[in-house]
Amino acid sequence: MVGAGPNGLAAAVALAREGVAVTVLEQAATIGGGTRSGELTLPGLLHDHCAAVHPMALASPFLRSLDLERHGLRWRRPEVDLAHPLNQGEPGVLHQSIERTVAGLGADGAAWRRVFGPLAAEFDALAEEVMRPPLHLPAHPGPLLRLALRAAPPAAALARAAWRTPQARALFAGTAAHAVRPLGALGSGAIGLLLLAAGHRHGWPVAQGGSQAVAEALAARLRELGGRVETGVRVRSLTELPPGAAVLLDLAPREAHAVCGSRLPARTARAYARWQHGPGAFKLDLAMEGGIPWRDEACRRAGTVHLGGTLAEIGHAERAIAQGRMPERPFVLVSQQYLADPGRSAGSVHPVWAYAHVPSGWRGDATEAVLAQLERFAPGTRERILAQTVSGPAQLAADNPNFVGGDILTGANTARQLLLRPRAALDPYATGIPGVYLCSAATPPGPGVHGMCGYGAARSALRHLAVRG
Repeated sequence: MVGAGPNGLAAAVALAREGVAVTVLEQAATIGGGTRSGELTLPGLLHDHCAAVHPMALASPFLRSLDLERHGLRWRRPEVDLAHPLNQGEPGVLHQSIERTVAGLGADGAAWRRVFGPLAAEFDALAEEVMRPPLHLPAHPGPLLRLALRAAPPAAALARAAWRTPQARALFAGTAAHAVRPLGALGSGAIGLLLLAAGHRHGWPVAQGGSQAVAEALAARLRELGGRVETGVRVRSLTELPPGAAVLLDLAPREAHAVCGSRLPARTARAYARWQHGPGAFKLDLAMEGGIPWRDEACRRAGTVHLGGTLAEIGHAERAIAQGRMPERPFVLVSQQYLADPGRSAGSVHPVWAYAHVPSGWRGDATEAVLAQLERFAPGTRERILAQTVSGPAQLAADNPNFVGGDILTGANTARQLLLRPRAALDPYATGIPGVYLCSAATPPGPGVHGMCGYGAARSALRHLAVRG
Protein backbone atom coordinates (compact mmCIF):
# COMPACT_ATOMS: atom_id res chain seq x y z
CA MET A 1 0.00 0.00 0.00
CA VAL A 2 1.46 3.36 -1.08
CA GLY A 3 -0.03 6.27 0.85
CA ALA A 4 -1.54 6.42 4.33
CA GLY A 5 -4.41 8.79 3.71
CA PRO A 6 -7.89 7.68 4.79
CA ASN A 7 -8.43 5.74 1.57
CA GLY A 8 -5.06 4.01 1.73
CA LEU A 9 -5.63 3.04 5.35
CA ALA A 10 -9.17 1.89 4.62
CA ALA A 11 -7.92 -0.31 1.78
CA ALA A 12 -5.24 -1.76 4.04
CA VAL A 13 -7.81 -2.58 6.73
CA ALA A 14 -10.17 -4.14 4.18
CA LEU A 15 -7.37 -6.40 2.93
CA ALA A 16 -6.03 -7.27 6.37
CA ARG A 17 -9.52 -8.15 7.53
CA GLU A 18 -9.51 -10.89 4.89
CA GLY A 19 -6.21 -12.30 6.15
CA VAL A 20 -3.88 -10.51 3.71
CA ALA A 21 -0.51 -9.39 5.08
CA VAL A 22 -0.34 -5.62 4.49
CA THR A 23 2.40 -3.00 4.70
CA VAL A 24 1.54 0.68 4.24
CA LEU A 25 4.27 3.07 3.05
CA GLU A 26 3.78 6.79 3.65
CA GLN A 27 6.24 9.45 2.48
CA ALA A 28 5.25 12.01 5.13
CA ALA A 29 6.40 11.84 8.73
CA THR A 30 2.84 11.30 9.91
CA ILE A 31 -0.08 9.31 8.57
CA GLY A 32 -3.43 10.73 7.61
CA GLY A 33 -3.02 12.63 4.34
CA GLY A 34 -6.00 14.96 4.25
CA THR A 35 -6.97 13.97 7.80
CA ARG A 36 -3.86 15.20 9.60
CA SER A 37 -4.08 17.63 12.52
CA GLY A 38 -1.52 19.70 14.42
CA GLU A 39 -0.61 22.91 16.23
CA LEU A 40 -0.46 25.22 13.22
CA THR A 41 -0.68 28.60 14.98
CA LEU A 42 -0.03 28.66 18.75
CA PRO A 43 0.98 25.91 21.19
CA GLY A 44 -2.04 24.09 22.57
CA LEU A 45 -4.35 24.95 19.65
CA LEU A 46 -5.27 21.98 17.48
CA HIS A 47 -6.01 22.65 13.79
CA ASP A 48 -7.03 20.24 11.04
CA HIS A 49 -4.71 20.39 8.03
CA CYS A 50 -7.47 19.76 5.48
CA ALA A 51 -10.62 17.71 6.11
CA ALA A 52 -12.46 19.12 9.11
CA VAL A 53 -16.13 18.11 9.26
CA HIS A 54 -17.30 14.62 8.40
CA PRO A 55 -20.95 14.02 7.46
CA MET A 56 -19.95 11.32 4.96
CA ALA A 57 -17.82 9.40 7.45
CA LEU A 58 -20.89 8.45 9.45
CA ALA A 59 -22.65 7.61 6.18
CA SER A 60 -19.87 5.26 5.02
CA PRO A 61 -20.97 1.60 5.03
CA PHE A 62 -17.34 0.50 5.38
CA LEU A 63 -16.32 2.81 8.22
CA ARG A 64 -19.50 1.95 10.09
CA SER A 65 -18.55 -1.72 9.89
CA LEU A 66 -15.20 -1.24 11.67
CA ASP A 67 -16.25 -0.21 15.18
CA LEU A 68 -13.50 2.45 15.21
CA GLU A 69 -14.87 3.77 18.49
CA ARG A 70 -13.14 0.76 20.06
CA HIS A 71 -9.88 2.36 18.90
CA GLY A 72 -10.61 5.76 20.40
CA LEU A 73 -12.57 7.51 17.66
CA ARG A 74 -15.28 9.75 19.11
CA TRP A 75 -17.68 11.88 17.09
CA ARG A 76 -18.75 15.24 18.48
CA ARG A 77 -21.57 17.44 17.17
CA PRO A 78 -22.05 21.20 17.53
CA GLU A 79 -25.36 22.68 18.59
CA VAL A 80 -25.86 24.04 15.05
CA ASP A 81 -24.48 22.01 12.15
CA LEU A 82 -24.26 24.75 9.52
CA ALA A 83 -25.08 28.45 9.25
CA HIS A 84 -25.09 30.68 6.19
CA PRO A 85 -25.28 34.40 7.04
CA LEU A 86 -26.59 37.05 4.66
CA ASN A 87 -26.15 40.83 4.54
CA GLN A 88 -29.83 41.29 5.30
CA GLY A 89 -32.17 39.12 7.33
CA GLU A 90 -31.61 35.97 9.32
CA PRO A 91 -29.05 33.33 8.24
CA GLY A 92 -30.00 30.03 6.71
CA VAL A 93 -29.45 27.35 9.35
CA LEU A 94 -29.07 23.57 9.08
CA HIS A 95 -29.83 21.38 12.09
CA GLN A 96 -29.64 17.61 12.13
CA SER A 97 -33.32 17.78 13.05
CA ILE A 98 -35.24 18.45 9.87
CA GLU A 99 -38.10 19.88 11.94
CA ARG A 100 -35.83 22.53 13.52
CA THR A 101 -34.45 23.37 10.10
CA VAL A 102 -37.92 23.66 8.60
CA ALA A 103 -39.07 25.88 11.45
CA GLY A 104 -36.15 28.25 10.92
CA LEU A 105 -36.73 28.59 7.17
CA GLY A 106 -40.19 30.11 7.56
CA ALA A 107 -42.01 30.36 4.24
CA ASP A 108 -39.64 27.84 2.66
CA GLY A 109 -39.86 25.29 5.46
CA ALA A 110 -42.47 23.08 3.80
CA ALA A 111 -40.56 23.15 0.51
CA TRP A 112 -37.34 22.19 2.34
CA ARG A 113 -39.13 19.23 3.89
CA ARG A 114 -40.46 18.12 0.49
CA VAL A 115 -36.92 18.00 -0.90
CA PHE A 116 -34.94 16.67 2.05
CA GLY A 117 -37.49 14.70 4.05
CA PRO A 118 -37.48 11.72 1.66
CA LEU A 119 -33.73 11.96 0.96
CA ALA A 120 -32.89 11.96 4.67
CA ALA A 121 -35.32 9.14 5.46
CA GLU A 122 -33.75 6.82 2.89
CA PHE A 123 -30.22 8.19 3.11
CA ASP A 124 -28.49 5.05 4.38
CA ALA A 125 -29.88 3.03 1.47
CA LEU A 126 -28.93 5.87 -0.87
CA ALA A 127 -25.38 5.97 0.52
CA GLU A 128 -24.92 2.29 -0.32
CA GLU A 129 -25.62 3.17 -3.96
CA VAL A 130 -23.73 6.44 -4.45
CA MET A 131 -20.66 5.19 -2.59
CA ARG A 132 -20.06 2.53 -5.23
CA PRO A 133 -18.85 2.76 -8.83
CA PRO A 134 -21.59 4.19 -11.09
CA LEU A 135 -21.76 0.97 -13.16
CA HIS A 136 -23.47 -1.48 -10.82
CA LEU A 137 -26.82 -3.19 -10.37
CA PRO A 138 -28.56 -1.09 -7.70
CA ALA A 139 -30.02 -2.80 -4.66
CA HIS A 140 -32.08 0.32 -3.91
CA PRO A 141 -33.17 1.67 -7.32
CA GLY A 142 -36.00 3.83 -5.93
CA PRO A 143 -33.87 6.13 -3.76
CA LEU A 144 -31.21 6.32 -6.47
CA LEU A 145 -33.74 7.33 -9.12
CA ARG A 146 -35.28 9.98 -6.88
CA LEU A 147 -31.84 11.47 -6.23
CA ALA A 148 -30.99 11.42 -9.93
CA LEU A 149 -34.17 13.31 -10.83
CA ARG A 150 -33.48 15.94 -8.20
CA ALA A 151 -29.79 16.23 -9.04
CA ALA A 152 -29.99 16.47 -12.83
CA PRO A 153 -30.62 20.24 -13.15
CA PRO A 154 -27.95 22.84 -12.37
CA ALA A 155 -27.71 23.74 -8.69
CA ALA A 156 -28.73 27.34 -9.38
CA ALA A 157 -31.84 26.27 -11.28
CA LEU A 158 -32.75 23.73 -8.62
CA ALA A 159 -32.44 26.36 -5.87
CA ARG A 160 -34.62 28.87 -7.72
CA ALA A 161 -37.27 26.29 -8.55
CA ALA A 162 -37.46 24.71 -5.09
CA TRP A 163 -37.23 27.75 -2.78
CA ARG A 164 -38.18 31.41 -2.71
CA THR A 165 -36.35 32.86 0.30
CA PRO A 166 -32.72 34.02 0.16
CA GLN A 167 -31.99 31.87 3.24
CA ALA A 168 -33.02 28.51 1.77
CA ARG A 169 -31.46 29.25 -1.61
CA ALA A 170 -28.16 30.32 -0.04
CA LEU A 171 -28.10 27.38 2.38
CA PHE A 172 -28.38 24.99 -0.54
CA ALA A 173 -26.03 26.93 -2.85
CA GLY A 174 -23.26 27.11 -0.26
CA THR A 175 -23.41 23.37 0.29
CA ALA A 176 -23.52 22.69 -3.45
CA ALA A 177 -20.37 24.81 -3.74
CA HIS A 178 -18.45 22.08 -1.89
CA ALA A 179 -18.20 20.46 -5.33
CA VAL A 180 -16.05 23.45 -6.45
CA ARG A 181 -18.00 23.51 -9.70
CA PRO A 182 -20.01 26.27 -11.42
CA LEU A 183 -23.56 26.26 -10.08
CA GLY A 184 -24.89 26.56 -13.62
CA ALA A 185 -23.48 23.20 -14.70
CA LEU A 186 -25.80 20.23 -15.16
CA GLY A 187 -25.81 17.99 -12.10
CA SER A 188 -23.96 20.56 -9.98
CA GLY A 189 -26.49 20.21 -7.17
CA ALA A 190 -25.86 16.51 -6.52
CA ILE A 191 -23.20 16.96 -3.87
CA GLY A 192 -25.24 19.64 -2.14
CA LEU A 193 -28.25 17.33 -1.98
CA LEU A 194 -26.15 14.51 -0.56
CA LEU A 195 -24.33 16.60 2.04
CA LEU A 196 -27.53 18.20 3.30
CA ALA A 197 -29.36 14.87 3.38
CA ALA A 198 -26.39 13.39 5.26
CA GLY A 199 -26.61 16.31 7.67
CA HIS A 200 -30.24 15.57 8.42
CA ARG A 201 -29.51 11.86 8.84
CA HIS A 202 -26.19 11.93 10.72
CA GLY A 203 -25.35 15.57 11.41
CA TRP A 204 -22.09 17.33 10.46
CA PRO A 205 -19.78 15.98 13.20
CA VAL A 206 -16.10 16.46 13.96
CA ALA A 207 -13.64 13.92 15.33
CA GLN A 208 -12.64 14.48 18.92
CA GLY A 209 -8.95 15.33 19.05
CA GLY A 210 -8.83 16.40 15.40
CA SER A 211 -9.39 14.66 12.09
CA GLN A 212 -6.09 12.87 12.74
CA ALA A 213 -8.13 10.66 15.11
CA VAL A 214 -9.81 9.05 12.08
CA ALA A 215 -6.45 8.03 10.62
CA GLU A 216 -5.12 6.88 13.99
CA ALA A 217 -8.17 4.70 14.59
CA LEU A 218 -7.82 3.11 11.14
CA ALA A 219 -4.11 2.50 11.75
CA ALA A 220 -4.87 0.96 15.14
CA ARG A 221 -7.39 -1.39 13.56
CA LEU A 222 -4.84 -2.30 10.89
CA ARG A 223 -2.16 -3.11 13.45
CA GLU A 224 -4.67 -5.18 15.39
CA LEU A 225 -5.12 -7.24 12.22
CA GLY A 226 -1.37 -7.68 11.83
CA GLY A 227 -0.71 -4.90 9.30
CA ARG A 228 2.26 -2.52 9.38
CA VAL A 229 2.67 1.21 8.70
CA GLU A 230 6.02 2.79 7.78
CA THR A 231 6.35 6.59 7.51
CA GLY A 232 9.06 8.63 5.82
CA VAL A 233 9.20 6.26 2.85
CA ARG A 234 8.73 7.80 -0.59
CA VAL A 235 7.98 5.41 -3.46
CA ARG A 236 9.06 6.75 -6.83
CA SER A 237 8.69 3.55 -8.84
CA LEU A 238 7.05 0.14 -8.61
CA THR A 239 10.55 -1.29 -8.93
CA GLU A 240 11.35 0.04 -5.43
CA LEU A 241 8.66 -2.12 -3.84
CA PRO A 242 9.38 -5.58 -2.46
CA PRO A 243 7.77 -8.54 -4.24
CA GLY A 244 4.08 -8.72 -3.40
CA ALA A 245 0.85 -10.12 -4.68
CA ALA A 246 -0.87 -6.72 -4.98
CA VAL A 247 -0.01 -3.02 -4.87
CA LEU A 248 -2.54 -0.30 -4.08
CA LEU A 249 -1.76 3.35 -4.77
CA ASP A 250 -3.42 6.12 -2.76
CA LEU A 251 -2.14 8.62 -5.34
CA ALA A 252 -3.54 11.11 -7.83
CA PRO A 253 -3.62 9.66 -11.38
CA ARG A 254 -0.62 11.63 -12.65
CA GLU A 255 1.46 10.61 -9.63
CA ALA A 256 0.37 7.01 -10.15
CA HIS A 257 1.42 7.33 -13.80
CA ALA A 258 4.89 8.44 -12.69
CA VAL A 259 5.21 5.57 -10.22
CA CYS A 260 4.01 2.92 -12.68
CA GLY A 261 6.12 4.24 -15.54
CA SER A 262 6.34 2.22 -18.75
CA ARG A 263 4.47 -0.71 -17.20
CA LEU A 264 1.24 1.26 -17.43
CA PRO A 265 -0.79 0.24 -20.51
CA ALA A 266 -1.04 2.99 -23.13
CA ARG A 267 -4.80 3.40 -22.72
CA THR A 268 -4.52 3.86 -18.95
CA ALA A 269 -1.51 6.14 -19.34
CA ARG A 270 -3.49 8.43 -21.66
CA ALA A 271 -6.44 8.52 -19.25
CA TYR A 272 -4.24 9.32 -16.24
CA ALA A 273 -2.34 11.99 -18.18
CA ARG A 274 -5.55 13.80 -19.15
CA TRP A 275 -7.04 13.63 -15.65
CA GLN A 276 -8.14 17.18 -14.83
CA HIS A 277 -7.52 18.85 -11.50
CA GLY A 278 -9.98 21.47 -10.35
CA PRO A 279 -9.71 24.88 -8.70
CA GLY A 280 -7.55 25.26 -5.63
CA ALA A 281 -7.97 26.22 -2.01
CA PHE A 282 -6.36 29.02 -0.01
CA LYS A 283 -6.37 28.09 3.67
CA LEU A 284 -6.12 30.38 6.66
CA ASP A 285 -5.70 29.01 10.18
CA LEU A 286 -6.39 31.53 12.91
CA ALA A 287 -5.77 31.64 16.65
CA MET A 288 -8.51 33.91 18.00
CA GLU A 289 -9.15 35.37 21.41
CA GLY A 290 -12.77 34.59 22.18
CA GLY A 291 -13.49 33.19 18.72
CA ILE A 292 -15.16 34.97 15.82
CA PRO A 293 -17.51 37.82 16.83
CA TRP A 294 -20.35 36.81 14.54
CA ARG A 295 -23.22 39.23 14.07
CA ASP A 296 -25.75 36.35 14.05
CA GLU A 297 -26.23 34.14 17.08
CA ALA A 298 -26.65 31.00 14.96
CA CYS A 299 -23.15 31.48 13.52
CA ARG A 300 -21.69 31.65 17.03
CA ARG A 301 -23.08 28.16 17.70
CA ALA A 302 -22.40 26.61 14.28
CA GLY A 303 -19.66 24.06 13.65
CA THR A 304 -19.53 25.15 10.00
CA VAL A 305 -20.26 28.57 8.49
CA HIS A 306 -20.47 29.29 4.76
CA LEU A 307 -19.49 32.81 3.70
CA GLY A 308 -20.62 33.66 0.21
CA GLY A 309 -23.74 35.76 0.47
CA THR A 310 -26.66 35.06 -1.82
CA LEU A 311 -27.17 32.35 -4.42
CA ALA A 312 -26.20 34.84 -7.14
CA GLU A 313 -23.00 35.88 -5.33
CA ILE A 314 -21.88 32.28 -4.81
CA GLY A 315 -22.65 31.48 -8.43
CA HIS A 316 -20.54 34.43 -9.60
CA ALA A 317 -17.58 33.47 -7.40
CA GLU A 318 -17.59 29.79 -8.41
CA ARG A 319 -17.90 30.66 -12.10
CA ALA A 320 -14.95 33.06 -11.84
CA ILE A 321 -12.55 30.57 -10.28
CA ALA A 322 -13.52 27.91 -12.82
CA GLN A 323 -12.50 30.41 -15.51
CA GLY A 324 -9.18 31.10 -13.78
CA ARG A 325 -10.17 34.49 -12.33
CA MET A 326 -9.93 35.40 -8.65
CA PRO A 327 -13.20 36.97 -7.45
CA GLU A 328 -13.17 39.94 -5.10
CA ARG A 329 -15.49 38.04 -2.76
CA PRO A 330 -14.56 34.32 -2.91
CA PHE A 331 -16.68 31.60 -1.36
CA VAL A 332 -15.21 30.86 2.08
CA LEU A 333 -15.80 27.86 4.33
CA VAL A 334 -15.24 28.30 8.06
CA SER A 335 -15.07 25.56 10.69
CA GLN A 336 -15.28 26.14 14.44
CA GLN A 337 -14.56 22.57 15.50
CA TYR A 338 -13.79 23.65 19.06
CA LEU A 339 -17.50 24.29 19.68
CA ALA A 340 -18.09 20.54 19.58
CA ASP A 341 -14.58 19.58 20.74
CA PRO A 342 -13.41 22.12 23.37
CA GLY A 343 -10.11 20.29 23.89
CA ARG A 344 -8.81 21.91 20.70
CA SER A 345 -8.71 25.32 22.42
CA ALA A 346 -6.40 26.81 25.03
CA GLY A 347 -8.57 28.66 27.52
CA SER A 348 -10.32 31.53 25.73
CA VAL A 349 -8.08 31.21 22.64
CA HIS A 350 -9.75 29.16 19.92
CA PRO A 351 -8.54 27.64 16.62
CA VAL A 352 -10.48 28.72 13.52
CA TRP A 353 -10.18 26.89 10.20
CA ALA A 354 -11.06 28.71 6.99
CA TYR A 355 -10.38 28.37 3.30
CA ALA A 356 -11.44 30.11 0.12
CA HIS A 357 -11.94 28.65 -3.34
CA VAL A 358 -9.31 30.07 -5.71
CA PRO A 359 -8.20 29.29 -9.28
CA SER A 360 -6.01 26.25 -9.80
CA GLY A 361 -2.38 26.93 -8.96
CA TRP A 362 -3.15 30.55 -8.06
CA ARG A 363 -0.05 32.31 -6.75
CA GLY A 364 -1.68 35.33 -5.13
CA ASP A 365 -2.44 36.05 -1.49
CA ALA A 366 -6.12 35.68 -0.55
CA THR A 367 -5.60 36.48 3.14
CA GLU A 368 -7.30 39.87 2.94
CA ALA A 369 -10.14 38.48 0.81
CA VAL A 370 -10.84 35.79 3.42
CA LEU A 371 -10.63 38.26 6.29
CA ALA A 372 -12.90 40.69 4.43
CA GLN A 373 -15.56 37.99 4.13
CA LEU A 374 -15.21 37.30 7.85
CA GLU A 375 -15.44 41.00 8.70
CA ARG A 376 -18.50 41.30 6.48
CA PHE A 377 -20.45 38.97 8.74
CA ALA A 378 -18.40 39.29 11.93
CA PRO A 379 -17.19 42.89 12.40
CA GLY A 380 -14.14 43.07 14.65
CA THR A 381 -12.64 39.74 13.55
CA ARG A 382 -9.20 41.20 12.83
CA GLU A 383 -8.86 42.63 16.33
CA ARG A 384 -9.20 39.17 17.88
CA ILE A 385 -6.53 37.40 15.80
CA LEU A 386 -3.46 36.45 17.85
CA ALA A 387 -1.67 34.37 15.19
CA GLN A 388 -2.32 33.04 11.72
CA THR A 389 -0.88 30.51 9.27
CA VAL A 390 -1.41 30.80 5.53
CA SER A 391 -1.42 27.85 3.11
CA GLY A 392 -1.90 28.71 -0.55
CA PRO A 393 -2.30 26.21 -3.39
CA ALA A 394 1.46 25.67 -3.73
CA GLN A 395 1.86 24.93 0.00
CA LEU A 396 -1.13 22.58 0.03
CA ALA A 397 0.33 20.68 -2.93
CA ALA A 398 3.75 20.51 -1.24
CA ASP A 399 2.16 19.10 1.92
CA ASN A 400 0.10 16.56 -0.02
CA PRO A 401 1.16 15.68 -3.60
CA ASN A 402 -2.39 14.52 -4.39
CA PHE A 403 -3.53 18.16 -4.12
CA VAL A 404 -2.19 19.27 -7.50
CA GLY A 405 -2.57 23.04 -7.91
CA GLY A 406 -4.18 23.21 -4.48
CA ASP A 407 -7.05 20.94 -5.59
CA ILE A 408 -7.97 19.31 -2.28
CA LEU A 409 -10.58 17.11 -4.03
CA THR A 410 -7.91 15.28 -6.12
CA GLY A 411 -9.78 16.01 -9.33
CA ALA A 412 -12.23 18.40 -10.97
CA ASN A 413 -15.88 17.47 -10.56
CA THR A 414 -16.69 17.71 -14.25
CA ALA A 415 -19.61 15.66 -15.59
CA ARG A 416 -17.20 13.20 -17.22
CA GLN A 417 -15.02 12.77 -14.15
CA LEU A 418 -18.00 12.34 -11.85
CA LEU A 419 -19.18 9.37 -13.93
CA LEU A 420 -15.88 8.01 -15.28
CA ARG A 421 -13.31 8.39 -12.56
CA PRO A 422 -10.45 7.97 -13.21
CA ARG A 423 -11.16 6.39 -16.61
CA ALA A 424 -13.76 4.45 -18.57
CA ALA A 425 -13.38 0.87 -17.31
CA LEU A 426 -15.48 -1.93 -15.86
CA ASP A 427 -13.09 -1.88 -12.89
CA PRO A 428 -12.22 1.79 -12.29
CA TYR A 429 -9.64 0.86 -9.62
CA ALA A 430 -7.57 -1.35 -11.93
CA THR A 431 -4.56 0.28 -13.57
CA GLY A 432 -4.22 -2.37 -16.27
CA ILE A 433 -1.10 -3.74 -14.59
CA PRO A 434 -2.00 -7.10 -13.03
CA GLY A 435 -2.24 -6.68 -9.27
CA VAL A 436 -1.83 -2.88 -9.23
CA TYR A 437 -4.78 -0.69 -8.23
CA LEU A 438 -5.59 2.97 -7.66
CA CYS A 439 -7.47 3.83 -4.45
CA SER A 440 -7.25 7.62 -4.08
CA ALA A 441 -10.14 10.11 -4.16
CA ALA A 442 -9.77 10.10 -7.95
CA THR A 443 -11.62 6.75 -7.90
CA PRO A 444 -15.30 6.13 -7.04
CA PRO A 445 -17.07 7.46 -5.13
CA GLY A 446 -14.74 10.47 -4.97
CA PRO A 447 -13.57 12.90 -2.27
CA GLY A 448 -14.59 12.80 1.37
CA VAL A 449 -13.48 11.01 4.52
CA HIS A 450 -15.44 7.81 3.97
CA GLY A 451 -12.79 5.25 3.00
CA MET A 452 -14.99 3.85 0.24
CA CYS A 453 -12.41 4.48 -2.51
CA GLY A 454 -10.00 2.31 -0.57
CA TYR A 455 -12.65 -0.30 0.16
CA GLY A 456 -13.59 -0.52 -3.53
CA ALA A 457 -9.97 -0.93 -4.59
CA ALA A 458 -9.41 -3.57 -1.91
CA ARG A 459 -12.34 -5.59 -3.24
CA SER A 460 -10.77 -5.51 -6.71
CA ALA A 461 -7.43 -6.60 -5.25
CA LEU A 462 -9.08 -9.44 -3.35
CA ARG A 463 -10.60 -10.76 -6.58
CA HIS A 464 -7.12 -10.70 -8.10
CA LEU A 465 -5.66 -12.54 -5.10
CA ALA A 466 -8.42 -15.16 -5.28
CA VAL A 467 -7.61 -15.84 -8.93
CA ARG A 468 -3.92 -16.22 -8.04
CA GLY A 469 -4.95 -18.75 -5.43
